[in-house]
Order: sequence, then structure tokens, then C-alpha cells
Amino acid sequence: MSTFAIGDIHGGLKALLQVLNKLEIKEEDTLIFMGDYVDGWSESAQVIDFLINLSEKFNCIILKGNHDFWCQNWLKSDVVHPSWYMHGGKETMESYEGFPDEKRHQHLLFLENLPLYHLDVQNRLFLHAGFTSVHGVENEKFKELFYLDRSLWEMLLVMDKNIQKVSMFYPKRLLHYKEIYIGHTPTTNYNEPLPMNIANVWNIDTGAAFKGKVTGINIDTKAFFQSDNLPSLYPGEKGRN
Repeated sequence: MSTFAIGDIHGGLKALLQVLNKLEIKEEDTLIFMGDYVDGWSESAQVIDFLINLSEKFNCIILKGNHDFWCQNWLKSDVVHPSWYMHGGKETMESYEGFPDEKRHQHLLFLENLPLYHLDVQNRLFLHAGFTSVHGVENEKFKELFYLDRSLWEMLLVMDKNIQKVSMFYPKRLLHYKEIYIGHTPTTNYNEPLPMNIANVWNIDTGAAFKGKVTGINIDTKAFFQSDNLPSLYPGEKGRN
């Protein structure tokens, strides 16, 4: 059995299909999707539809990202938040044109029921963004931070790599888990097109919303597979650029 984590997709169904084909998934494998399935390229509604169908055939753990939460709010209330609209919401709304109300309701229920994090039997944590509690995710007071927090990743970027785990200065958040997998903050922000690993944290958002790729990583071997750059798959579209 293999476990694969798949980073942010942002409406790029073509890229997701490329990655899944490269992973060569077997029936006994587990797929963990890290959130942000919508807002960016033109197939957001189609990505959600695909994930619903995929989860009926394979063992899928599908986590909630901040863009998924915003899409959920729109599907529920039909209220368009200006900031969401400017950051990919427009493309998501357009992807739903022609979708019947029954299908929209199915997507709403799907998004509402997505978990905010997953902790596996090997004490590996998966969540979209991060967490702030030094006592671990179970003690996080503000659950929305699971899909909004950037402090975990920003802390790692400036952390002294020479600090030992036994030091009082070592970040306590990291000590609770064998490994932590996140998305949310594109590695391409740091001119890195590949997944980034700092301490026991892996960031696998490789900028699919912009000019990067969708990435899938084998959790055990750390072998990873990537799609083509999203602009090449959706010529004439801007994504979130």
C-alpha cells in the first residue's frame, strides 16, 4: 500500500489528471488531497465533481482549504465576497454555469463535510495551512487557522537549522508529529518549483494557482510527480496571475 499527498489544484483538472496518471494508483492506495480545489483555472466545479466520483472508487482523504471554504459560502448563500471574486472566485462561478441546482447542492454538502486535518496511524499530520497551538492540533482554539495559518511555514523559513530537538528553543509545534504536510503557501513564492522540506514539514503547494504545477508525493518514499505548468494546460487563461 502507498499513501500519496496531492497539493493545491485550483481548478486545474487537467493537471490533476496528469499527476494521478503518473502516480499509477492501485486500489489499496490512499490519496490525501491537501485542499484548495477551486479558484484559479476554469475547471473548479469539474475538479470537485471528479473528487466526489474518485472518492467512491479509492480511499480518499479530502481536506478543506481556504478557497474551498469561500466557495462553500458562495454555494450556500449566493453572496459574492469581493475579495474572493478577485482571487479566483470569478473563475469558479463561471465553472458552475450550466450546473443544475441538484449538482450544486451535492457540491455544497461535499465541501461542508470536508475534514480540516488528518492524523494517520504513523503520527503524520496533514492539513491545508498550519496551526498555532504549541499543544497540537487537538488544542487549536481557532479551527479556521487549519486552512488560513501561514505562521507555521514562515517560522520554518527563518528557523535556525542548527537548533536541536532537545533545545528549549526548538519549536514545540513540531515535536508532536513525525511529519507534517501542508499546502497553502506556494513554494514558487521562493523561486522553488519543487516541494520544500524544512525540519519535519513538507510543503507541497507548488504554485498551481499561478504559473507552477500540481504535485503528488509518495509519503513513504518521498518520490514526487508533477504536472505540466498550469498556463501551458490552459492557454488563454490567467489563473490567479
